[in-house]
Order: sequence, then C-alpha cells, then structure tokens
Amino acid sequence: MIRVLLADDEAMIRAGLAAVLATDPEITVVAEAADGRAAVELTHAHQPDVVLMDIRMPRLDGLAAVRELRDVAPVVMLTTFDEDEYVARALEDGASGFLLKAADPRELLIAVRAVADGAAYLSPRVARRVLAGLRSGLTRPAAAKRKVEALTPRERDVLALVGQGLSNQEIAVHLHLAEGTVKAHLSAILRGLGVQNRVQAAITAYEAGMTE
Repeated sequence: MIRVLLADDEAMIRAGLAAVLATDPEITVVAEAADGRAAVELTHAHQPDVVLMDIRMPRLDGLAAVRELRDVAPVVMLTTFDEDEYVARALEDGASGFLLKAADPRELLIAVRAVADGAAYLSPRVARRVLAGLRSGLTRPAAAKRKVEALTPRERDVLALVGQGLSNQEIAVHLHLAEGTVKAHLSAILRGLGVQNRVQAAITAYEAGMTE
C-alpha cells in the first residue's frame, strides 16, 4: 500500500482528494492535517510514503513545512496557484513534485504513484514553465557541467536517467543494478551536486546537457 498524508486547510478539498485516492485500492490515506504545523507533526508520527501539501495554510505554510520534511517524506505541493515564484520556491525548498488542484483526478493518482516509487512529478503545466526557464538562459550550464564532472562514471549514468524522469526501479533495470544500489548512488549524487532532491538533480542534469 502507498500511504498518503493530506494537508489542506479546507475540509472539502481534503475530502475530495481522499475520494479520488480511494479509487485506487493500493493507496490509503493515513492522516489529514488542516495546517502546516499539524502536517509536520503527523508526518513524523505516521511516516507516510507521500505527503500532499497545500501551499497556503495557517500556522505554517506549505513552503515552510516542506523545508522541515524534505528529509522525512517526499512532498508533492498541491495548489491552485501556478505562478513561477511558487514553483521555484517549492522546488528549492525540497518538494518532490508540484500538482495543480485544477488537474485531472487521474493526474493525482499518477503523481502519488510516481513520487512513492522514488521519482519526481511536475504537473504538465508546471513542467512547461520549468523547461521554459531552463531554455531562457537563466540557468548556469557551465557550473552544472563542473558539478557533474566531479561524480563517478556510474553516478553520471544514474543522473542521466534521473534527468530523463526514470524511477529508481526503472534505473535499476536499465543499468542492471539492485534498486538499493541505485538509491545509494542517488544519495551520493545529491551530496556531490549539493542539491536537496531528485527534482533539483534532474534540473542539473538538464543544465549539463545530459538529457539531450
């Protein structure tokens, strides 16, 4: 089972999300939080596989909450706002995904499964904004290449596949490695690149030209 924690200050939104998740027999909601502080406390208590986190909440907003949880559980930011500032801040703060509340319900299930499997997920609308930013020249390809060059050849192999959006299991199959070995390589990659999560690692791979 994929264990999910819902964090949103609107009870009706939480009920709607829970109803959508209930359509998948392999996903279960283990806890709900009405504010960011409760989300942090309940995540530590329940250790869910995925946290669905609203951005604007009382006591502690979602962006602050994800900074506290990025080493505890993967967080998918869930919001009605798709402004660039929220996307950039969410990714910088360690979010594993970004999903708009206006998305198709099926996208919610896809996002939860992807993140639970160790991948990252960006809503297509959000992904287009991120890629547009990368192509606009706002990135630092030379710096990214220098960081990548410091990795071992096997770590670069793994990073290239992370940049293509593959999950840990898919990378393991592709490189004929145990999934645990892939996770170990990914941990070393994050340390080597100085980034918080695989979304940021994937962006570095893109900047370095590894996904072309």
